[in-house]
Amino acid sequence: MGTTAELSAVLNGISDIREWQEELYRNLHSRPELSHHEHDTAETIVQRLENTSFDVHAGVGGTGVVGVLHNGAGPTVLFRADMDALPVREATDLPYASTETVVGDGGEIPVMHAFGHDVHVTCLLGATQLLSDGVDNWSGTAVLVFQPAEETGDGARSMLDDRLTDLVGDVDVALAQHVLPAPAGHVGTRSGPVLSAADSMRITVHGRGGHGSMPQATVDPVVLAAMIVVRLQTVVSREVAPAEPAVLTVGRLTAGSKSNIIPDEAVIELNIRTYSSSVRDKVLAAISRIVVAECQASGCPKDPDFELFDRFPATVNDAEATAKVTEAFDAYFGDNARPLPLQTASEDFSDIPDALGVPYTYWGIGGIDPEVYQAAEDAGRVSADVPVNHSASFAPVVQPTLDTGTQALVVAALAWL
Repeated sequence: MGTTAELSAVLNGISDIREWQEELYRNLHSRPELSHHEHDTAETIVQRLENTSFDVHAGVGGTGVVGVLHNGAGPTVLFRADMDALPVREATDLPYASTETVVGDGGEIPVMHAFGHDVHVTCLLGATQLLSDGVDNWSGTAVLVFQPAEETGDGARSMLDDRLTDLVGDVDVALAQHVLPAPAGHVGTRSGPVLSAADSMRITVHGRGGHGSMPQATVDPVVLAAMIVVRLQTVVSREVAPAEPAVLTVGRLTAGSKSNIIPDEAVIELNIRTYSSSVRDKVLAAISRIVVAECQASGCPKDPDFELFDRFPATVNDAEATAKVTEAFDAYFGDNARPLPLQTASEDFSDIPDALGVPYTYWGIGGIDPEVYQAAEDAGRVSADVPVNHSASFAPVVQPTLDTGTQALVVAALAWL
């Protein structure tokens, strides 16, 4: 474990990298790329890593990049940063706001770093430079994983299916962080569940169509779908224990083409967030039971169809690893180190340490101007005035966000190295 003197020696160079980090961040923010298409981002990462002592492996899992630096005896610490963007039209008015679009089936699709992955990449590249320049102050192996396609939930698996396990070797701990709508300069840790598992489900219910003036000759899937939506609201409120967090949201219901035509089918799309496998199984089973029962009650001509997609694992922080990082953060950041509230977002980072069989911890850093956040909090308007991840207005302030994220990675790493 690094001493205070060694940590200070490594972090002493942060002022030397600040200028290029800020420029890099603005560049990445202005040129976002969608999942599995992070070609320019990956090339930028490779170019930066070539200025360090890390061995670089590009094209892992498509556009993923891996860096490895063996620096004597000691533990192996894996860092992960995701790098894809979202199909969102930016509304920040920043001078470096994204105007990128890609051509899709429905025309041009806007692209934005609305989740902060540009922050993650920039901070890890900064921490990489500091560790490379400060090799005399730590010992062990540092492994960098720049992961594509977190937003689609399959980027981690694509890297695992393509050499990642062989490239990283035996790992002792995995670390990751995420920028959140909290005051910049703050870091937050949490032991146990921190991010939810997510399951999206597409349900197709089959009716018997006909003329709107003759409903007695039909089985109306619109009425059926409406009954299902209402009944599903009881799954969390009546079947999940109050102490077990869970969210079930119906995000889409489509049916019909004209006001006087009863259609043959309706499609319901919903999203489930849970934090334990037992609750996850219970909620999925309840959905199936309710939908099948409502279809039978309506006299549907055939059974409903269920399709699960966009599935993400839960992120459950290892207690010992989290305690070690929390202690290190408390010592370095002081009052700016806080407990991290339970998050209802989801992502696929845990697929990597779970596949490697190693403990991990995942923490949050703030990205909102502290004065803006404080004013919103004083007015009781945080939820209204502070843009959240995936919002077209989500724009982390450059500083102290980048400094804090870079420092957090180094501080956490030197708790082991």
